[in-house]
Amino acid sequence: MATGWIEKVTGSLEDKRRYRQYKARTQQLPASYRTAVEALERYLMYFGRGDGADAASMYEDLLDLFEQSAADNTPVREVVGDDPVEFVEAFVSNYSEGQWRLRERQRLVSAIERAAGAEDVT
Repeated sequence: MATGWIEKVTGSLEDKRRYRQYKARTQQLPASYRTAVEALERYLMYFGRGDGADAASMYEDLLDLFEQSAADNTPVREVVGDDPVEFVEAFVSNYSEGQWRLRERQRLVSAIERAAGAEDVT
């Protein structure tokens, strides 16, 4: 019963545990891969999905990709390509449910279509 109250105040303890595990795994990566993951994570914190279990899954998937790349000795540049923004945008597009940017883009398109339709009627 106390856990439910605590989680209402602090957020999901399970999400916090997953995040700590993710950060511990990130620290195990070779330096160049760790730097890349941390940079992508920072970008995603600002422009990616929200928080909670959905975000944790996205970060874990990103880490899985870089752990496998490190194990295969795949260079970071080969993983992200020439344009890291394009890479991360393509990556995050796989996690569109709940993504505020996608909703805002759809809202913008819809508003412009309504506005253009209203002009055609007059």
